[in-house]
Amino acid sequence: MSSRTSDVLVVGGGIIGLVTAWRAAQRGFATAVVDPEPGGGAAQVAAGMLAAVTELHYGEQTLLGLNLASARRYPDFAAELTELTGLDLGHRRCGTLAVALDADDRAHLRELHALQQQSGLESEWLSGRECRRLEPMLAPGVRGGLRVDGDHQIDPRRLTRALLAACERAGVVFHRDWAERLDVVRDRAAGITTTDGTRLGAGQVVLAAGSLSGRLAGVPEAVLPPVRPVKGQVLRLTVPQRYAPFLSRTVRAVVRGSQVYLVPRENGELVIGATSEEQGWDTTVTAGGVYELLRDAHELVPGITELPLTETRAGLRPGSPDNAPLLGPTELPGLLLATGHYRNGVLLTPITGDAMAHALTTGELPDEARPFTPRRFTKHLTEQPA
Repeated sequence: MSSRTSDVLVVGGGIIGLVTAWRAAQRGFATAVVDPEPGGGAAQVAAGMLAAVTELHYGEQTLLGLNLASARRYPDFAAELTELTGLDLGHRRCGTLAVALDADDRAHLRELHALQQQSGLESEWLSGRECRRLEPMLAPGVRGGLRVDGDHQIDPRRLTRALLAACERAGVVFHRDWAERLDVVRDRAAGITTTDGTRLGAGQVVLAAGSLSGRLAGVPEAVLPPVRPVKGQVLRLTVPQRYAPFLSRTVRAVVRGSQVYLVPRENGELVIGATSEEQGWDTTVTAGGVYELLRDAHELVPGITELPLTETRAGLRPGSPDNAPLLGPTELPGLLLATGHYRNGVLLTPITGDAMAHALTTGELPDEARPFTPRRFTKHLTEQPA
């Protein structure tokens, strides 16, 4: 079938693909998105914690810099989207409380606090009693915690709707179909072919298909992104008015070695997550996953057993070998990546949009995004022997 041409063609209409398309269109590029269901993807399951500080892990200090830079942009980013679309994103600067339930958890949290302080981050150690004073619904057994006022939250479903609206306002064209394969002409990415045989030509192609990014046919093996699906199960409960306020901020803990978090929305929704399972492409909600989340959350906040359970979902995070995103140009001219964000996709939305717009315009990543070039995984394939 006939080829329709755009300057920028984004494969994948999740939040990363949408923010890339929106920012590209703002730069004057004729932009299109290929996705059978724009606005779907992992963001429909995500809890929306903007937790650069409490998500800090050993060995991820470089990623911390990117996370913090994106967190700093969030207030202006959210305000810009709301002003443009009239949609509330559920952006709350409510802070986060990370708590410990036993001596081992307390020791782990103390280590995290030391790492945060070494990294120049703001967090305050609280006794168990001080934690319960902040959040009276916490279990009596809480041994201590970290108060992080700089870690906020957003509603990813509302964010997705706003990005869709912003793209439509900016003139982004949506092709509601699957991308079948990347078209390469004279050693350059030249567009994609959809499952119905339509050829969509493009000056530049951005592969932003989340955990599916490594499965697009036609992408040369040397530049195929090494992303994998990491399953996460999430529960949504409703806080009846008689129990409000139930929690005033995000509460998270490690319970028996498993992460659990409770994210209270202003609309009365309470999100509980998230499992982390290497189960391939399986998105089944399991009795075991639901049980473990409810059990761990109940140990943290016993009152949750009184709340109606309104939704159970499972989604796939795009994991990369170093848990960090792949951003910008690849070794194949005309092909760029915006994928592999793992557990930080929502947090990294503002800075990803800015970095990709810069790369599409200049051919290079801005300084803060350079450590996350896809070439860090292809370098050994392109180096010439001395």
